[in-house]
Amino acid sequence: MTGRLRTAINDLSTSWELEAANEVGVAARDDALVDQLCYLGAVVRDRVRDALHTGVKRAMAFVCSGFSYVMEVVSHGFVTDISKADAENKERLHGLIDEVEGPGERLAKLFEPEVLPP
Repeated sequence: MTGRLRTAINDLSTSWELEAANEVGVAARDDALVDQLCYLGAVVRDRVRDALHTGVKRAMAFVCSGFSYVMEVVSHGFVTDISKADAENKERLHGLIDEVEGPGERLAKLFEPEVLPP
């Protein structure tokens, strides 16, 4: 069982780009696996939280960029000003993202209980 558990933890760690659990002596093996699993859980939780917050903030910036809320139009991304250069539109986009940082953080925290288990 320990070998299969180690393999499962190592596979999951690798898929999240973390170091695999090291081989250790028999006495410490179970504790090392528990530690690795706890660490993996914390990392995954943090990454999911970061993804949620980034998504909410980007969505708020997206809404602020000037859409008329027609979903077909909304599905194409940020509204750009065709009279401006790409660099100017990119600067505007980054400004919108910065503008929604605080409100986006508050909104994302409201969704955390639905996305992240306690």
